[in-house]
Amino acid sequence: MQFQANNFYHIYNRGNDKQKVFYSNRNYEYFLHKIKIEISSICDVLAYCLMPNHYHLLIYTPENALGLQSISNNKQQILTRKIGTVQSSYTQAINKQENKTGSIFQQKAKSKLVTLDPITTFHYIHQNPVRANLTKKMEDWEFSSFNEYYQEESSICNTDLAQKILDMPSERNLFYEQSYRVIQSEVAIDFLV
Repeated sequence: MQFQANNFYHIYNRGNDKQKVFYSNRNYEYFLHKIKIEISSICDVLAYCLMPNHYHLLIYTPENALGLQSISNNKQQILTRKIGTVQSSYTQAINKQENKTGSIFQQKAKSKLVTLDPITTFHYIHQNPVRANLTKKMEDWEFSSFNEYYQEESSICNTDLAQKILDMPSERNLFYEQSYRVIQSEVAIDFLV
């Protein structure tokens, strides 16, 4: 993955053979903690959603993002390394917990440059649990950033920046209404993990 300044990226990965990667609430919380420490400290996380067998992130890479810098004597960017760190440290913890060995994620996380409409990607990420019939309402899925915006419980996302650059309504009811607009199937197919 090579990230460029002033762009939006949809980063995602799933378990090998689509297997489950999160076994308990504690696992989800640990992965979110790793995102907060490793990723949100070097770029702007705008949205996330952890699902039982995969995860999604929407990030923004401002001009001065630490994540865009290369690791000394290496062409790999810090952000690419940190995504790998999140996955490998999580894998080590799960392998210990489940008495397993080997990688639980597919080989490399995917990263797509979001060129057309980042707000669609933002809403798609939050709609994942509803589309997968894990919950009827986005606000009931505790492992997404939806409530960081709707209930103003910001902890990982740069919600102020997201509202500004995604031109989202600041009023909660308008945000809620906009979030529940269905993304058409032909658009959603671009995001399938």
